[in-house]
Amino acid sequence: MSNQDWLTRSTQAVWHPCTQMKRHERFPLVPIASAEGAWLSDFDGKRYLDAVSSWWVNLLGHGHPRIKQAIRTQLDQLEHVMLAGFTHRPVIELSERLAALTGLGHAFYGSDGASATEIALKMSFHYWKNSGKGEKCRFISLENSYHGETVGALAVTDVPLFSATYAPLLQRAIRVPTPDARLAQSDETPSAVALRAARALENVLRKHAGETAALILEPLVQGAAGMAMYHPDYLREARRLCDQYQIHLIADEIAVGFGRTGTLFACEQANIRPDFLCLSKGITGGFLPLSCVLTTDEVYQAFYSDDVRDGFLHSHSYTGNPLACSAALAVLDTLQEEDILALNRDKAERFSRLMQPLATRGDVRHFRHQGMIWAFDVETERGDFALAFFAAMLQRGCLLRPIGQSVYFMPPYCLTDSEMSQLIEATCLTLDHLAQGRTEGAAQPPLP
Repeated sequence: MSNQDWLTRSTQAVWHPCTQMKRHERFPLVPIASAEGAWLSDFDGKRYLDAVSSWWVNLLGHGHPRIKQAIRTQLDQLEHVMLAGFTHRPVIELSERLAALTGLGHAFYGSDGASATEIALKMSFHYWKNSGKGEKCRFISLENSYHGETVGALAVTDVPLFSATYAPLLQRAIRVPTPDARLAQSDETPSAVALRAARALENVLRKHAGETAALILEPLVQGAAGMAMYHPDYLREARRLCDQYQIHLIADEIAVGFGRTGTLFACEQANIRPDFLCLSKGITGGFLPLSCVLTTDEVYQAFYSDDVRDGFLHSHSYTGNPLACSAALAVLDTLQEEDILALNRDKAERFSRLMQPLATRGDVRHFRHQGMIWAFDVETERGDFALAFFAAMLQRGCLLRPIGQSVYFMPPYCLTDSEMSQLIEATCLTLDHLAQGRTEGAAQPPLP
Protein backbone atom coordinates (compact mmCIF):
# COMPACT_ATOMS: atom_id res chain seq x y z
CA MET A 1 0.00 0.00 0.00
CA SER A 2 1.13 3.57 -0.71
CA ASN A 3 1.52 6.56 1.56
CA GLN A 4 -1.82 7.87 0.32
CA ASP A 5 -3.63 4.66 1.27
CA TRP A 6 -2.31 4.73 4.82
CA LEU A 7 -2.87 8.48 5.11
CA THR A 8 -6.55 8.09 4.19
CA ARG A 9 -7.07 5.24 6.64
CA SER A 10 -5.33 7.12 9.45
CA THR A 11 -7.38 10.30 9.08
CA GLN A 12 -10.55 8.22 9.09
CA ALA A 13 -9.68 6.15 12.16
CA VAL A 14 -7.00 7.82 14.32
CA TRP A 15 -7.28 10.93 16.52
CA HIS A 16 -3.71 12.19 16.46
CA PRO A 17 -2.11 13.89 19.48
CA CYS A 18 -1.27 17.57 19.81
CA THR A 19 -3.13 18.20 16.55
CA GLN A 20 -6.04 20.18 15.16
CA MET A 21 -7.30 17.36 12.94
CA LYS A 22 -9.04 19.68 10.47
CA ARG A 23 -5.62 20.95 9.39
CA HIS A 24 -4.92 17.58 7.83
CA GLU A 25 -7.32 18.57 5.06
CA ARG A 26 -4.51 20.87 3.85
CA PHE A 27 -1.40 19.43 5.50
CA PRO A 28 -1.21 15.65 5.12
CA LEU A 29 0.23 13.24 7.64
CA VAL A 30 3.51 11.46 6.90
CA PRO A 31 2.95 7.68 7.11
CA ILE A 32 6.07 5.87 8.33
CA ALA A 33 6.74 2.25 7.35
CA SER A 34 10.07 1.55 9.04
CA ALA A 35 13.03 3.10 10.82
CA GLU A 36 16.71 2.38 11.37
CA GLY A 37 19.38 4.41 13.13
CA ALA A 38 18.60 8.10 12.70
CA TRP A 39 16.29 7.54 9.73
CA LEU A 40 12.56 7.10 9.18
CA SER A 41 11.20 5.67 5.90
CA ASP A 42 7.72 6.14 4.46
CA PHE A 43 5.71 3.64 2.40
CA ASP A 44 6.88 5.20 -0.87
CA GLY A 45 10.55 4.80 0.05
CA LYS A 46 11.38 8.40 1.03
CA ARG A 47 13.66 8.77 4.05
CA TYR A 48 13.63 11.43 6.78
CA LEU A 49 16.48 12.23 9.15
CA ASP A 50 14.92 12.11 12.63
CA ALA A 51 16.59 15.18 14.17
CA VAL A 52 14.13 15.34 17.11
CA SER A 53 14.42 11.68 18.19
CA SER A 54 10.70 11.14 17.58
CA TRP A 55 9.57 13.58 20.29
CA TRP A 56 12.82 13.20 22.25
CA VAL A 57 12.42 9.50 23.07
CA ASN A 58 14.71 7.69 20.66
CA LEU A 59 17.97 7.85 22.55
CA LEU A 60 20.31 5.44 20.76
CA GLY A 61 18.73 5.14 17.32
CA HIS A 62 15.76 3.33 15.83
CA GLY A 63 15.90 -0.45 15.87
CA HIS A 64 18.83 -0.59 18.27
CA PRO A 65 19.87 -4.29 18.28
CA ARG A 66 20.69 -4.59 21.98
CA ILE A 67 17.35 -3.18 23.08
CA LYS A 68 15.48 -5.36 20.59
CA GLN A 69 17.26 -8.46 21.83
CA ALA A 70 16.52 -7.63 25.47
CA ILE A 71 12.81 -7.37 24.68
CA ARG A 72 12.86 -10.62 22.67
CA THR A 73 14.56 -12.47 25.52
CA GLN A 74 12.08 -11.14 28.05
CA LEU A 75 9.15 -12.11 25.82
CA ASP A 76 10.12 -15.76 26.23
CA GLN A 77 10.08 -15.44 30.04
CA LEU A 78 7.38 -13.03 31.22
CA GLU A 79 5.47 -10.41 29.25
CA HIS A 80 3.58 -8.91 32.21
CA VAL A 81 2.37 -9.47 35.74
CA MET A 82 0.56 -7.03 37.99
CA LEU A 83 2.94 -5.23 40.33
CA ALA A 84 0.41 -5.07 43.19
CA GLY A 85 1.19 -8.12 45.31
CA PHE A 86 3.78 -9.45 42.83
CA THR A 87 7.24 -8.52 41.58
CA HIS A 88 9.72 -9.65 38.94
CA ARG A 89 13.39 -9.56 38.01
CA PRO A 90 13.48 -6.67 35.47
CA VAL A 91 11.67 -4.19 37.74
CA ILE A 92 13.87 -5.11 40.71
CA GLU A 93 17.10 -4.83 38.73
CA LEU A 94 16.07 -1.55 37.10
CA SER A 95 15.07 -0.04 40.44
CA GLU A 96 18.38 -1.08 41.98
CA ARG A 97 20.34 0.36 39.06
CA LEU A 98 18.50 3.69 39.11
CA ALA A 99 18.87 3.99 42.88
CA ALA A 100 22.63 3.44 42.61
CA LEU A 101 22.91 6.02 39.83
CA THR A 102 20.84 8.73 41.55
CA GLY A 103 21.35 8.25 45.28
CA LEU A 104 17.57 8.03 45.67
CA GLY A 105 15.67 5.11 47.13
CA HIS A 106 12.51 3.36 46.01
CA ALA A 107 11.29 3.67 42.41
CA PHE A 108 7.61 4.04 41.50
CA TYR A 109 6.59 3.36 37.89
CA GLY A 110 4.13 4.89 35.45
CA SER A 111 3.56 4.84 31.72
CA ASP A 112 4.64 8.28 30.45
CA GLY A 113 6.04 11.65 31.44
CA ALA A 114 2.76 13.25 32.50
CA SER A 115 2.07 10.22 34.69
CA ALA A 116 5.45 10.69 36.36
CA THR A 117 4.58 14.32 37.08
CA GLU A 118 1.22 13.30 38.56
CA ILE A 119 2.91 10.71 40.75
CA ALA A 120 5.51 13.15 42.08
CA LEU A 121 2.93 15.86 42.81
CA LYS A 122 0.63 13.43 44.59
CA MET A 123 3.49 11.88 46.57
CA SER A 124 4.71 15.28 47.71
CA PHE A 125 1.27 16.42 48.86
CA HIS A 126 0.56 13.08 50.53
CA TYR A 127 3.92 13.14 52.31
CA TRP A 128 3.05 16.44 53.96
CA LYS A 129 -0.45 15.18 54.80
CA ASN A 130 0.97 12.06 56.43
CA SER A 131 3.41 14.31 58.28
CA GLY A 132 0.58 16.39 59.77
CA LYS A 133 1.03 19.33 57.40
CA GLY A 134 -1.91 18.93 55.04
CA GLU A 135 -2.00 22.69 54.47
CA LYS A 136 1.08 22.28 52.25
CA CYS A 137 -0.92 21.56 49.12
CA ARG A 138 0.23 24.09 46.48
CA PHE A 139 3.02 23.87 43.95
CA ILE A 140 5.51 26.31 42.46
CA SER A 141 6.70 26.06 38.86
CA LEU A 142 8.74 28.18 36.48
CA GLU A 143 7.35 30.55 33.87
CA ASN A 144 7.11 28.81 30.48
CA SER A 145 7.38 25.40 32.13
CA TYR A 146 5.97 22.21 30.63
CA HIS A 147 5.34 19.09 32.69
CA GLY A 148 2.64 17.21 30.77
CA GLU A 149 -1.01 17.43 29.86
CA THR A 150 -2.94 15.47 32.47
CA VAL A 151 -4.91 17.61 34.91
CA GLY A 152 -2.31 17.68 37.68
CA ALA A 153 0.57 18.17 35.25
CA LEU A 154 -1.28 20.99 33.45
CA ALA A 155 -1.60 22.85 36.73
CA VAL A 156 2.19 23.25 36.83
CA THR A 157 2.52 23.78 33.06
CA ASP A 158 2.76 27.36 31.84
CA VAL A 159 1.85 26.91 28.16
CA PRO A 160 -1.59 28.55 27.68
CA LEU A 161 -2.19 26.71 24.40
CA PHE A 162 -2.43 23.51 26.45
CA SER A 163 -3.74 24.72 29.80
CA ALA A 164 -6.12 27.65 29.18
CA THR A 165 -9.06 25.50 28.02
CA TYR A 166 -8.92 23.41 31.17
CA ALA A 167 -8.34 26.26 33.63
CA PRO A 168 -11.58 25.54 35.58
CA LEU A 169 -10.27 22.04 36.33
CA LEU A 170 -6.82 23.07 37.50
CA GLN A 171 -5.42 23.90 40.90
CA ARG A 172 -3.66 27.27 40.67
CA ALA A 173 0.09 26.87 40.82
CA ILE A 174 2.43 29.69 41.80
CA ARG A 175 4.67 30.84 38.94
CA VAL A 176 8.18 32.17 39.48
CA PRO A 177 10.50 33.81 36.92
CA THR A 178 12.43 31.52 34.61
CA PRO A 179 16.25 31.57 34.73
CA ASP A 180 16.31 31.40 30.89
CA ALA A 181 19.71 32.82 29.88
CA ARG A 182 18.12 34.61 26.91
CA LEU A 183 16.67 37.10 29.40
CA ALA A 184 20.07 38.55 30.25
CA GLN A 185 20.12 42.31 30.72
CA SER A 186 23.00 44.32 29.15
CA ASP A 187 26.20 42.45 30.13
CA GLU A 188 24.51 40.04 32.55
CA THR A 189 26.00 36.54 32.55
CA PRO A 190 23.91 33.33 32.51
CA SER A 191 24.91 32.81 36.16
CA ALA A 192 23.68 36.30 37.05
CA VAL A 193 20.35 35.63 35.32
CA ALA A 194 20.04 32.39 37.30
CA LEU A 195 20.81 34.10 40.61
CA ARG A 196 18.36 36.91 39.85
CA ALA A 197 15.63 34.33 39.23
CA ALA A 198 16.62 32.53 42.43
CA ARG A 199 16.16 35.74 44.42
CA ALA A 200 12.65 36.02 42.99
CA LEU A 201 12.00 32.41 44.03
CA GLU A 202 13.12 33.23 47.58
CA ASN A 203 10.72 36.18 47.72
CA VAL A 204 7.86 33.86 46.81
CA LEU A 205 8.92 31.24 49.33
CA ARG A 206 8.98 33.80 52.13
CA LYS A 207 5.27 34.36 51.52
CA HIS A 208 4.06 30.94 50.46
CA ALA A 209 6.33 28.22 51.92
CA GLY A 210 3.75 27.34 54.59
CA GLU A 211 1.19 26.36 51.96
CA THR A 212 3.62 24.93 49.40
CA ALA A 213 4.39 21.25 48.96
CA ALA A 214 7.04 21.42 46.24
CA LEU A 215 8.89 23.34 43.56
CA ILE A 216 8.91 21.50 40.22
CA LEU A 217 11.35 22.39 37.45
CA GLU A 218 13.04 21.07 34.31
CA PRO A 219 16.77 21.06 35.13
CA LEU A 220 19.00 23.12 32.79
CA VAL A 221 16.68 23.02 29.75
CA GLN A 222 13.00 24.01 29.53
CA GLY A 223 11.92 22.05 26.47
CA ALA A 224 8.58 23.52 25.39
CA ALA A 225 9.89 27.02 26.11
CA GLY A 226 11.97 26.64 22.96
CA MET A 227 14.85 24.78 24.60
CA ALA A 228 15.40 27.60 27.10
CA MET A 229 18.76 26.88 28.75
CA TYR A 230 19.97 28.15 32.10
CA HIS A 231 22.96 28.06 34.42
CA PRO A 232 23.35 25.30 37.07
CA ASP A 233 23.57 28.01 39.75
CA TYR A 234 19.78 28.16 39.70
CA LEU A 235 19.55 24.48 40.62
CA ARG A 236 22.01 24.93 43.45
CA GLU A 237 20.06 27.87 44.83
CA ALA A 238 16.74 26.10 44.36
CA ARG A 239 18.01 23.14 46.36
CA ARG A 240 19.26 25.41 49.14
CA LEU A 241 16.02 27.36 49.26
CA CYS A 242 13.85 24.23 49.27
CA ASP A 243 15.82 22.96 52.25
CA GLN A 244 15.64 26.30 54.02
CA TYR A 245 11.89 26.73 53.55
CA GLN A 246 11.04 23.03 53.92
CA ILE A 247 9.49 22.25 50.58
CA HIS A 248 10.27 19.43 48.17
CA LEU A 249 12.29 19.82 44.99
CA ILE A 250 10.90 17.84 42.04
CA ALA A 251 13.32 17.49 39.13
CA ASP A 252 11.48 16.76 35.89
CA GLU A 253 14.22 15.05 33.86
CA ILE A 254 11.68 13.40 31.57
CA ALA A 255 13.21 15.07 28.50
CA VAL A 256 16.76 15.75 29.69
CA GLY A 257 17.67 12.53 31.50
CA PHE A 258 19.98 9.78 30.26
CA GLY A 259 22.68 12.00 28.84
CA ARG A 260 20.80 14.66 26.91
CA THR A 261 22.50 17.52 28.75
CA GLY A 262 25.96 15.91 28.73
CA THR A 263 25.73 14.12 32.08
CA LEU A 264 23.58 11.10 32.81
CA PHE A 265 21.19 13.34 34.75
CA ALA A 266 21.12 17.13 34.47
CA CYS A 267 21.07 17.62 38.25
CA GLU A 268 24.59 16.21 38.39
CA GLN A 269 25.90 19.45 36.85
CA ALA A 270 24.78 21.34 39.95
CA ASN A 271 25.89 18.54 42.28
CA ILE A 272 22.44 18.35 43.85
CA ARG A 273 19.98 15.58 44.64
CA PRO A 274 16.26 16.35 44.26
CA ASP A 275 13.58 14.92 46.54
CA PHE A 276 11.79 13.49 43.50
CA LEU A 277 13.31 12.62 40.13
CA CYS A 278 10.91 12.10 37.20
CA LEU A 279 12.17 10.01 34.27
CA SER A 280 10.62 8.85 30.99
CA LYS A 281 11.14 9.37 27.21
CA GLY A 282 14.66 8.01 26.63
CA ILE A 283 14.46 5.53 29.49
CA THR A 284 13.57 2.67 27.08
CA GLY A 285 15.40 4.10 24.08
CA GLY A 286 12.06 4.94 22.48
CA PHE A 287 10.89 1.32 22.29
CA LEU A 288 8.15 1.09 24.93
CA PRO A 289 6.22 3.49 27.20
CA LEU A 290 7.63 3.71 30.71
CA SER A 291 8.15 6.36 33.34
CA CYS A 292 9.65 6.32 36.80
CA VAL A 293 9.67 8.52 39.89
CA LEU A 294 12.53 8.04 42.34
CA THR A 295 12.37 9.57 45.79
CA THR A 296 14.16 9.61 49.13
CA ASP A 297 13.93 7.05 51.89
CA GLU A 298 12.47 9.79 54.10
CA VAL A 299 9.53 10.23 51.74
CA TYR A 300 9.06 6.47 51.44
CA GLN A 301 8.98 6.03 55.20
CA ALA A 302 6.21 8.61 55.58
CA PHE A 303 3.88 6.20 53.74
CA TYR A 304 4.97 3.08 55.67
CA SER A 305 2.11 2.43 58.06
CA ASP A 306 -0.43 -0.05 59.39
CA ASP A 307 -3.16 2.20 57.97
CA VAL A 308 -3.82 1.53 54.28
CA ARG A 309 -4.95 5.13 53.85
CA ASP A 310 -1.41 6.27 54.55
CA GLY A 311 -0.13 4.21 51.62
CA PHE A 312 0.40 5.62 48.13
CA LEU A 313 -2.67 4.18 46.40
CA HIS A 314 -1.75 5.13 42.85
CA SER A 315 -1.53 2.53 40.10
CA HIS A 316 -2.09 1.57 36.51
CA SER A 317 -2.46 -1.90 35.08
CA TYR A 318 0.93 -1.99 33.33
CA THR A 319 2.99 -0.52 36.19
CA GLY A 320 6.60 -1.73 35.94
CA ASN A 321 5.97 -3.82 32.81
CA PRO A 322 8.77 -6.43 32.42
CA LEU A 323 9.29 -5.78 28.70
CA ALA A 324 9.68 -2.03 29.22
CA CYS A 325 11.98 -2.55 32.22
CA SER A 326 14.14 -4.93 30.16
CA ALA A 327 14.43 -2.30 27.45
CA ALA A 328 15.47 0.27 30.08
CA LEU A 329 18.13 -2.08 31.47
CA ALA A 330 19.51 -2.52 27.94
CA VAL A 331 19.69 1.26 27.57
CA LEU A 332 21.66 1.57 30.83
CA ASP A 333 23.97 -1.28 29.79
CA THR A 334 24.64 0.38 26.44
CA LEU A 335 25.29 3.81 27.94
CA GLN A 336 27.76 2.34 30.42
CA GLU A 337 29.55 -0.37 28.45
CA GLU A 338 29.96 1.68 25.27
CA ASP A 339 30.88 4.85 27.21
CA ILE A 340 28.24 6.74 25.22
CA LEU A 341 28.45 9.95 27.26
CA ALA A 342 32.18 10.31 26.58
CA LEU A 343 31.59 9.63 22.88
CA ASN A 344 28.81 12.22 22.92
CA ARG A 345 31.11 14.86 24.38
CA ASP A 346 33.50 14.43 21.47
CA LYS A 347 30.62 14.30 19.01
CA ALA A 348 29.05 17.46 20.45
CA GLU A 349 32.30 19.38 20.02
CA ARG A 350 32.50 18.34 16.36
CA PHE A 351 28.83 19.10 15.74
CA SER A 352 29.16 22.53 17.32
CA ARG A 353 32.07 23.34 15.02
CA LEU A 354 30.05 22.19 12.03
CA MET A 355 27.25 24.54 13.10
CA GLN A 356 29.32 27.72 12.98
CA PRO A 357 27.93 28.79 9.57
CA LEU A 358 24.46 28.43 11.07
CA ALA A 359 25.28 30.03 14.42
CA THR A 360 26.75 33.14 12.78
CA ARG A 361 23.88 33.84 10.38
CA GLY A 362 22.37 37.31 10.55
CA ASP A 363 18.86 35.98 11.19
CA VAL A 364 19.90 33.63 14.03
CA ARG A 365 19.64 34.79 17.62
CA HIS A 366 20.63 33.15 20.92
CA PHE A 367 22.41 30.14 19.45
CA ARG A 368 22.77 27.78 22.40
CA HIS A 369 24.03 24.31 23.18
CA GLN A 370 23.78 21.88 26.09
CA GLY A 371 25.07 18.32 25.74
CA MET A 372 23.28 16.76 22.77
CA ILE A 373 20.78 19.61 22.37
CA TRP A 374 21.28 22.62 20.08
CA ALA A 375 18.82 25.48 19.59
CA PHE A 376 18.53 28.97 18.15
CA ASP A 377 15.85 31.60 17.59
CA VAL A 378 15.10 32.92 14.12
CA GLU A 379 14.44 36.60 13.51
CA THR A 380 11.54 36.56 11.07
CA GLU A 381 8.36 38.45 10.27
CA ARG A 382 6.61 35.30 9.11
CA GLY A 383 3.65 34.33 11.26
CA ASP A 384 3.72 30.88 9.66
CA PHE A 385 7.42 30.32 10.31
CA ALA A 386 7.12 27.07 12.28
CA LEU A 387 4.78 25.48 9.74
CA ALA A 388 6.72 26.67 6.71
CA PHE A 389 10.06 25.58 8.15
CA PHE A 390 8.73 22.15 9.12
CA ALA A 391 7.22 21.58 5.67
CA ALA A 392 10.35 22.72 3.83
CA MET A 393 12.61 20.52 5.94
CA LEU A 394 10.43 17.47 5.26
CA GLN A 395 10.85 18.19 1.55
CA ARG A 396 14.59 18.05 2.17
CA GLY A 397 14.30 14.74 4.01
CA CYS A 398 14.68 16.06 7.56
CA LEU A 399 12.29 15.88 10.51
CA LEU A 400 12.67 19.10 12.50
CA ARG A 401 9.78 20.72 14.38
CA PRO A 402 10.34 24.31 15.54
CA ILE A 403 8.70 25.59 18.70
CA GLY A 404 7.44 28.99 17.61
CA GLN A 405 10.51 30.75 16.21
CA SER A 406 12.92 28.46 18.05
CA VAL A 407 14.59 25.75 16.00
CA TYR A 408 16.25 22.91 17.88
CA PHE A 409 18.23 19.75 17.15
CA MET A 410 17.83 16.82 19.57
CA PRO A 411 19.04 13.88 17.48
CA PRO A 412 19.60 10.23 18.45
CA TYR A 413 23.09 9.63 19.82
CA CYS A 414 23.93 7.49 16.77
CA LEU A 415 23.88 10.53 14.43
CA THR A 416 27.06 10.72 12.32
CA ASP A 417 29.09 13.75 11.26
CA SER A 418 27.88 13.44 7.69
CA GLU A 419 24.25 13.24 8.82
CA MET A 420 24.69 16.34 10.98
CA SER A 421 26.30 18.15 8.02
CA GLN A 422 23.30 17.18 5.90
CA LEU A 423 20.95 18.52 8.57
CA ILE A 424 22.83 21.81 8.86
CA GLU A 425 22.94 22.31 5.11
CA ALA A 426 19.20 21.65 4.82
CA THR A 427 18.52 24.08 7.68
CA CYS A 428 20.56 26.88 6.08
CA LEU A 429 18.90 26.37 2.70
CA THR A 430 15.46 26.39 4.30
CA LEU A 431 16.17 29.60 6.23
CA ASP A 432 17.40 31.23 3.00
CA HIS A 433 14.27 30.23 1.12
CA LEU A 434 11.90 31.31 3.87
CA ALA A 435 13.64 34.65 4.16
CA GLN A 436 12.83 35.12 0.45
CA GLY A 437 9.17 34.44 1.18
CA ARG A 438 9.14 30.98 -0.35
CA THR A 439 7.32 27.97 1.11
CA GLU A 440 7.95 24.44 -0.07
CA GLY A 441 5.62 21.49 0.27
CA ALA A 442 2.97 20.93 2.90
CA ALA A 443 2.99 19.26 6.27
CA GLN A 444 1.32 19.19 9.65
CA PRO A 445 2.10 22.45 11.48
CA PRO A 446 4.21 21.80 14.57
CA LEU A 447 3.03 22.65 18.06
CA PRO A 448 5.10 22.95 21.23
